[in-house]
Amino acid sequence: MRRTALALVLAFPATVLLAGCDMLGIESAEKIAASREADGKAVGSACRHAGRAIEDCFAIYKKADRAAVFAGWRDMNDYMRENKIEPVPPQLAAQAKGATAEAR
Repeated sequence: MRRTALALVLAFPATVLLAGCDMLGIESAEKIAASREADGKAVGSACRHAGRAIEDCFAIYKKADRAAVFAGWRDMNDYMRENKIEPVPPQLAAQAKGATAEAR
């Protein structure tokens, strides 16, 4: 009986400490994986909206998860086709090329 009570007394603080990990900002593996997948999908959909090929997107964003990037690209492609949305070319790249041409 004493051992059970001692085990409960020792288990309670450990449980409280482990439950507080979320408050400390320690993320679980599942949470990190979900975040990486969401980031990859966002990158893929942004690439498709900008009119980039999927291969270019893979080359630019090497650290992103390829499967998630492709899923986001494909979802945005379907959405753009259904709603007849044209790609929006990136404006910053065109401005940067114009600025370097003027500097020469």
